[in-house]
Amino acid sequence: MNDVVYVFAATAGITALLATLAIWAPRRLPVRMAAIGLTALLLPAAYLGFTTLLSQPKPITMEWLDKGAGEATVLGSVIREGEGIYLWIQPDGGNIPRYYVLPWDLKQAQQLQNAMRDADKNQNGLKMRSPYEPTWDRREPRFYAAPQPAPPPKRGPEEEDDGPMIYRHPGWDV
Repeated sequence: MNDVVYVFAATAGITALLATLAIWAPRRLPVRMAAIGLTALLLPAAYLGFTTLLSQPKPITMEWLDKGAGEATVLGSVIREGEGIYLWIQPDGGNIPRYYVLPWDLKQAQQLQNAMRDADKNQNGLKMRSPYEPTWDRREPRFYAAPQPAPPPKRGPEEEDDGPMIYRHPGWDV
């Protein structure tokens, strides 16, 4: 994430120089040419910044658009002690997985490991409660193994399927 800060600082500096030149140089040709040159430098810097952002995990506290998501499916995780908890999650109701980093918390790391163990044992998915909300409530674990899916409802005698229709002659005993 350090690269993003440097690229953003370079972009902001170039933009400030461009704005200064554009404001104070309405008439002279060399100054206008310098503004065009700085604008040309701004485009690759912005491109580099966006491509760097695409491969970096987003701090989960910086998520503002999907704040209302109640739960998410955890598709993958990496725990780095003292650094953070990296999560690949798919919000319920969303179709695009996202990459986030949680600040390091020993209790959450232990919850995640226990939930992963339970999910592997039960052959279920791994879920996360309130993925974007900072919570101080430690009564309910944030990570948990998804519950077993409900079995299909049983059919009553009136709904039984007799299989393929077989023609039976009234005189034949089968």
